[in-house]
Amino acid sequence: MSKLQEKLEKHEFVVTSEIGPPKGTNIEPLLHEVEEIKDRVTAINVTDNQSSVMRFGSLATCRFLKERGVESVYQLVTRDRNRIALQSDLLSAYSLGVENVLCLTGDHPFAGDHPEAMPVYDIDSVQLIKVAQGLTEGKDMMGNQLDGAPKFFLGGVVNPGADPIEPHIIRMEKKVEAGARFFQTQPVYEVDKFARFMEQTKHIKAPILAGIVLLKSAGMAKFMNENVAGVFVPQNLIDEMKAASKEDRPKKSIEIAVRLIKKLKSLCPGVHIMPLGWDKYVPAILDGAGL
Repeated sequence: MSKLQEKLEKHEFVVTSEIGPPKGTNIEPLLHEVEEIKDRVTAINVTDNQSSVMRFGSLATCRFLKERGVESVYQLVTRDRNRIALQSDLLSAYSLGVENVLCLTGDHPFAGDHPEAMPVYDIDSVQLIKVAQGLTEGKDMMGNQLDGAPKFFLGGVVNPGADPIEPHIIRMEKKVEAGARFFQTQPVYEVDKFARFMEQTKHIKAPILAGIVLLKSAGMAKFMNENVAGVFVPQNLIDEMKAASKEDRPKKSIEIAVRLIKKLKSLCPGVHIMPLGWDKYVPAILDGAGL
């Protein structure tokens, strides 16, 4: 059993973080960043060609973390692989020491650095969860028996700020039915709206970790408001970032993240911090939030 699963089942407050593999083979800076936070979080997500930008592999990065005593959450998207490759990678992941898997559909290639790439989308994230669950039960997607079965703690993603929210809750229910045992959310900046979402999903028996994305600038906040569906940064937070000098932005970003986490702690069993390269500030955020 993974530490993430164990802590969530014990109802301990959990903190996970996230890293993005480099665009190239120089993995050392990333591993150095991991050293900054590995003793402060339960597990670290490894993104899978996030935003459709070609990068070093998520699975290989998870193995590097394993060798350094760090528990990972292997992010796996259906955009780039068909069902054969997805199942093969899942079996490989388990053999390399990966237990936590976050199943996603993935952004379309036109949003990334290879816009002419052909998307696969052979199955979606709900089906991927079901396929991964089937592997743990000793059978592949076609019902063929496996010689050795993996044991995964499977997760899904949800956007608590979506409007209307009902279709997303229905999709959550389908993911749980397929085998999802935890959720991580898209960025949360509106605590009251998140509280309503938690009330609406109290019948879903899978812990939900609230997503915290560090604001780097007012421009970044405005970009998310205009381009990321279901994510809204309130004007007061934008004004705070705008008023901060370039040198003071990290301090202000930490302050906002701490404030959000303190408000969210009573609403959910954990938080998922997405520092977007500002990993070195995660310990300060946890200190400020009393975690």
